[in-house]
Amino acid sequence: MILSQQQIDFCMECGVCTGSCPISRVIPTFSPRQMIKRTLMDRDETVLQSRELWACLTCARCSSRCPVQIDFPDFARIHRELARKEGNLPQLSHHGTLQAIVQLQATGVKQKRTDWARDVGKFQASGDTFYFVGCAPYFDAVIKYGDTSLETAKSVLRLLNRMGVEPVMSDDERCCGHDALWSGNEELFRRLVSMNLEVIRGSGAKRVVFSCPEGYATYKYHVPKFFGDLPFEVLHTTEFFARELPGSGVAFRPAEDPGNGKVTYQDPCRLGRVAGIYEPPRDLLKMLPQVVFEEMGRNRENALCCGTSAWIECSNCSKTMQIERLEEARDVGASTLVTACPKCRIHLTCAQSNTDLNLNIVDLYSFLLTRME
Repeated sequence: MILSQQQIDFCMECGVCTGSCPISRVIPTFSPRQMIKRTLMDRDETVLQSRELWACLTCARCSSRCPVQIDFPDFARIHRELARKEGNLPQLSHHGTLQAIVQLQATGVKQKRTDWARDVGKFQASGDTFYFVGCAPYFDAVIKYGDTSLETAKSVLRLLNRMGVEPVMSDDERCCGHDALWSGNEELFRRLVSMNLEVIRGSGAKRVVFSCPEGYATYKYHVPKFFGDLPFEVLHTTEFFARELPGSGVAFRPAEDPGNGKVTYQDPCRLGRVAGIYEPPRDLLKMLPQVVFEEMGRNRENALCCGTSAWIECSNCSKTMQIERLEEARDVGASTLVTACPKCRIHLTCAQSNTDLNLNIVDLYSFLLTRME
């Protein structure tokens, strides 16, 4: 990562990043600006050995507000790659099980990724629209918090079928590579992406839709940097559904028991600040009769991160942020918190299990499906 002298000079006199960072609000010694300064002064040594390098959420709150457009998440990613070579590794969540699963996928192990879908809906081996399911089937094997992550994929497939779309789905799909990239393991990232590109090209797909924001952002922004322009369109399912549902003939019914019908929405970092997709999820929610939509105080580019990423460094700091976010939803009177990210749902549901809060934390696509005529 190369910074201009102007960026360096401005950075050393600023501090917007630190004031914006959710980690620095919980850990006062954490500062993106200070990490850059230490890198410039110490030629990386102290940063590469620091725990702060792994504490960063890469949530892009800092870079979205930086007056000189310094991409601090990319700074962290590059230095994590170097830190690994120095033996400085992240603390893995869930005993490293999910990382082990990804490593197995990269070996070319045979998978039964689509078995769950055979009794759910129709899909094809080739066609124009490829549905990239992501690692949701594996999340369910490791994590049990509330509704399963596989319900997201099931709901997306059913919604696509109701619109007349029978997507391509493949047993040969692998992890998108997001977690490997942001954990400083570029070699593993490249291996996974190469395998996925071969599968997608072989399907003849003209577009690939992702229901996971991390997979979407990875293929929209990061994969082209490493592999060049992609021969297919990359879409997030909220974009696709917001564009296609209104003219599809699909209708939604009012809630059977509206009760407290207030709904709020959690902006995932990768979908919001990284990709700038704010309105499509909200447009989908507003299609539902009798839904009263209420924004939390921090929304869109100012939304609070769900507290962790890449299944690393889940800490008391993470839990503090998650509970703060849940309380923010409660304080606007919402009874339902809708997410468009499987990890957001898992993290917030986990945090709520240790509180007396009683929010219904649901996946956007499952929420839509329950209201479909």
